[in-house]
Amino acid sequence: MKNKKGSRRSRTKAAARRGDRLSKKPDDNLLDILERAGVDRLSKLPDDILLNILERVDTLDALRTCILSKRMLKLPTMLSRFDINIASLTRHHDTASYGYNTAHIARYNNAVAGVTEKVLSARNVEIPIQKLTGRFYLRRDECISIGRAFARTMTTQKVGEAEFTLLTEKSCSTCSHDVLLCYAKLFSTWFGDCPVVFSGLTRLWLCNMRFAEQDIPNILSTCKRLQNLRLAYCDAGVGSVLQVDHSQLVELSIEHGEFEAIQLNCVPKLKRVNYTGWSYPYPNLTFGYVPQLSRLSLIHMGISFTKNLQLSHLLANVPSRISDLHLDFKSEKIWVVPECPNLLACLLCKLRVVNLVNLPEECDIAWTMFILEAAPALKEMCIRVWDHWCNMVTDKELRKKNGYCEKANVEWQHSAVDFKHKNLVKLTIYGFQPDEYFLRYVRRILEVAANIEEISLQDREACPRCGSLDPNIKVSPSRYPRTGEKKNMLREEITAGFQMVSPAVIRFEP
Repeated sequence: MKNKKGSRRSRTKAAARRGDRLSKKPDDNLLDILERAGVDRLSKLPDDILLNILERVDTLDALRTCILSKRMLKLPTMLSRFDINIASLTRHHDTASYGYNTAHIARYNNAVAGVTEKVLSARNVEIPIQKLTGRFYLRRDECISIGRAFARTMTTQKVGEAEFTLLTEKSCSTCSHDVLLCYAKLFSTWFGDCPVVFSGLTRLWLCNMRFAEQDIPNILSTCKRLQNLRLAYCDAGVGSVLQVDHSQLVELSIEHGEFEAIQLNCVPKLKRVNYTGWSYPYPNLTFGYVPQLSRLSLIHMGISFTKNLQLSHLLANVPSRISDLHLDFKSEKIWVVPECPNLLACLLCKLRVVNLVNLPEECDIAWTMFILEAAPALKEMCIRVWDHWCNMVTDKELRKKNGYCEKANVEWQHSAVDFKHKNLVKLTIYGFQPDEYFLRYVRRILEVAANIEEISLQDREACPRCGSLDPNIKVSPSRYPRTGEKKNMLREEITAGFQMVSPAVIRFEP
């Protein structure tokens, strides 16, 4: 009897230890967890539920899961969504130690190519493909194999969305002019070999390529179904002009190219434009026929070289449909000029949401009121104040040498003392500190926003990497109120004198 009890106890302890091991490995895939637990509950679910689950993960992970039982082996042929992603092969490994090792990239790319061919050729052609996604490295042999598999699928089966993301072996920081040309040539060769694939694409993401003058227009004319185009560190040469004409394009993202100008000539369905890191003094972005443009995002680290941008000039030809405006200053120079509301009122009359991100710390944010005064329909405004030292140049000599500016307040005067805003319901400030600038700003919002429902005051952003920096280059410690008593005192101080405003409107982070 004792031996039986001891055996039972030992089995219980062993099970507990197995449970501990499982709990300590949250990144393990579903197959490993179920194998160690000795349970196969997943394969007992109905097919429709299993397919719903499998289509929410990478296809390679779904295939691994389907070997749990013979019954599940048929499921890959019934999938309607495919996400064939090289990241699913590398994420369980220390990719940092591999760097851009050609042998590893070739091995992973070959695996992706092989799986792509087998899965797509074996699937049930009577089930339409809702989404087909491929993410892999730009290498000629494997790209041809993947392209042919996609081409056969697109010519024999009904495909809804089709997406390519092409990575390069070298990162943008190590790409010389010749390397950029080489990647663009490799892509153009593959592009010419697989016209069927690209004519059916709805989303395309390219990076680290320097094209010939007519290459990008040729891509746009061939990819007739394209709805989303993202170009990161791509251009047609230093000082080139990108002209965009496309009947189906909905979203365009340009990141850090050497374009001197971007001309959106005729893009009737374009709704979202994201422009990051222009290389010239100003974002020479011109709008032609863009009747549906509703979201504009501009992200740039300004230096003394950067010219100030007037929104009234940038949006002069844009129909008054902009409802979402996102401006990111990367913790450096404010490159937007506060303008008279009369100049902007007709352009921002439908603006609903504004995000002003990474404003430099210790500078007055009063200038942001010019957007509120020019946008009577604005409902939500979010301001993020943050000196993100991980991404900033902190050495004084280097800052001076590279044209980085010293912190300076933006000059701004209220246009009307009796100004009232009837639609703003929420203001969020990240990086709030109980100093004169912030307190005066919040009280001003309480004065002018007649129907404000919530003012959310949050502490500075938290970045784990910033904690290892030299203490001499950090900003002063946060004075954000931590205790309930301090928060209540500050809340009463802010709302004092506003008889119609409840202190509950002012909210601090938990």
